[in-house]
Amino acid sequence: MSRSRKKGVAILGSTGSIGKQTLEVMKSFPEELQLVAIAAGCNVELLNEQIHDYNPRYVGLTRKDLKDTIINVAGQKVLFGTEALAEIATLQEVDIVVVATSGTVALLATVAAIKAGKTIALANKETLVTAGELVMPLVKARGAELRTVDSEHSAIWQCLIGEDVRAVKRLILTASGGAFRDYSLEQLRDATPEQALKHPNWNMGRQITVDSTTLMNKGLEVIEAHWLFDLPYQQISVLVHRESIVHSMVEFHDGSIKAQLAVADMRLPIQFALMYPSRLKGLGQEAYLDWSKVSQLNFTEPDLVRFPGLKLGYEVGVRGGTYPAALVGADEVVVEAFLKGKIGFMDIPALLKTVLGNHQNAAVSLETIQGTIEWARAEALSLCQQRRRTIFM
Repeated sequence: MSRSRKKGVAILGSTGSIGKQTLEVMKSFPEELQLVAIAAGCNVELLNEQIHDYNPRYVGLTRKDLKDTIINVAGQKVLFGTEALAEIATLQEVDIVVVATSGTVALLATVAAIKAGKTIALANKETLVTAGELVMPLVKARGAELRTVDSEHSAIWQCLIGEDVRAVKRLILTASGGAFRDYSLEQLRDATPEQALKHPNWNMGRQITVDSTTLMNKGLEVIEAHWLFDLPYQQISVLVHRESIVHSMVEFHDGSIKAQLAVADMRLPIQFALMYPSRLKGLGQEAYLDWSKVSQLNFTEPDLVRFPGLKLGYEVGVRGGTYPAALVGADEVVVEAFLKGKIGFMDIPALLKTVLGNHQNAAVSLETIQGTIEWARAEALSLCQQRRRTIFM
């Protein structure tokens, strides 16, 4: 990366886990990166702290009803509403858009950034899961660059650099297995939200942490990998790797396997996406793997009986259309219901299967995706309420 001009960065979802770590990474590269804009949803307290600490030129807040709570800084422009994300993503001063918002709120902003020819550092699974059929052709048509921030997909990206994708036999995504990887079916029936949120390896948001316990996150990552790397689902497999050191692998037709290994630290794939193709020293000693402490690396096939989320991901990916959008919309609702103690852990996959069984598939467009997500949320909410009434009758 040339040091003659700083790259302007906008972070959508600056108050979330990925957003906060992106700001931390950027501190190490003041000569290469410049923060232009940040945006958040409702965590105004933290957003105000970031405004004070980083003094971005633009600030976005999707919740218009909270507009009076934003601190006023001279020379700073504040934008409100979900449309603020797209406006920030297309600013002339912005070169790299970090899409770190959770859920589907970032889809329109990502599409706008692609149309503007920006480099997108994508940490939002739902964008490609629900709209990969639209997004990836648009990336190619507009000459935009999409860099994945997810640790598993970043690993595959790194393994494929300099390779011919036609030589790939399969992609191997690794999964930690989540907090319940050693639980029996009996234990899973009584599992609590507090237990689910104690991830053994990663520090992530609440939604994705619960999704890792059902392997739903891995099911969504399979769909994402399908679109990112343009490979059929039968060439994408998953192994449970409890150490989270091998972040993913690529197996080639000649029998060779390339793997990307590193400590379990999301700042590493964030830094790779921001600084590519450069590999500069940014983080401290904690970024380096201490091989003297690595006694073994374990890999096992995922148990689809105990953790059916992965199977659901494959199924909706193969079905295509708006099935992935239905899964994403419903999953947001049922996970939130579990976290609030309204349903049990084993209710999550059962309710998702019911929602998918009730879904009428449609061709993919921005309108059908959003309509399907809204329908799936309402359908899942109704089913959660019925399930709760049944439990407590």
